[in-house]
Amino acid sequence: MELKGRILSLSGGHYTVSVDGKNYLCTARGSFRRRDDAPVTGDVVSILPESDGAGVITAVLPRRSVLIRPPLANLDTLFVAVSMRSPRDGPANLDKLSVIAAHRGIETVPVFTKSELDPARAEDLTKLYRAAGFAAETVSRDDPEEAREKLLPKMAGRVSALTGASGAGKSTLIHLLFPTLTPAVGAVSEKSQRGRHTTRVTTLYPLADLGIEEGGFLADTPGFSMLDLNRFFGVEKEDLPYCFPEFRSYLGTCRYTKCTHRTEDGCRILDAVRDGVIAPSRHEAYKSLYDEIALLDPYRNKGKR
Repeated sequence: MELKGRILSLSGGHYTVSVDGKNYLCTARGSFRRRDDAPVTGDVVSILPESDGAGVITAVLPRRSVLIRPPLANLDTLFVAVSMRSPRDGPANLDKLSVIAAHRGIETVPVFTKSELDPARAEDLTKLYRAAGFAAETVSRDDPEEAREKLLPKMAGRVSALTGASGAGKSTLIHLLFPTLTPAVGAVSEKSQRGRHTTRVTTLYPLADLGIEEGGFLADTPGFSMLDLNRFFGVEKEDLPYCFPEFRSYLGTCRYTKCTHRTEDGCRILDAVRDGVIAPSRHEAYKSLYDEIALLDPYRNKGKR
């Protein structure tokens, strides 16, 4: 009899699949190798169990969302850690990750970590991203209880992932939230300002095992190693405005039907920037990402518009 479960991890061609709290070490049928829906961490799958605790994945059930880099399915919320001091990565990485998530129907929650090192900057960024429509939060290593009060309700009953630039405090944040988990914390090199150690395998942890009664799952990922919006995540120029939540109420109201929301007269988004409703820094981020996508436009590369 086939059973339904969720893939918790993938390593060396073997999948750990949880079925009602029991784990099976599974392989996948060879037919998946010739298809686009090869199983990934987070997938809900059907398995044919074997007597020794092993099994075979026979089908992948429909997905709500899927990412390729890192491979992860059915993600609801992406928590993006942004450090306030070291490394000082700023919001550029956050802006790009939020676009990738929005394009796949995933909610982004910015988490400004190490706020004790620069409280004013952390507060300013939190206000900016909340005004843009994100449920942003500020956390400090000095107050783990407050971090849990802010973030755990956003994870309960959902599939969530934590990511961020290497050294941004992602692993430390996981330890603040779930002290019984011990992922390696990447020390930050004085010279390179990058973490020395990073998570290499995407692993899904059942939150029920970590004391969250509502359940859900937490994914610890190796990060988004290739943040190429167009080539790896399929974001087109026409998609980009819809990936900025503060733009959405203005879309379709500009003077020109094909408004790019960059320089045109009669653009309602530009009006909102001038009126202080949309933060200039967010509009600058939009223009930068628009130009990045345009560089990879195959028609543009052929000399066409």
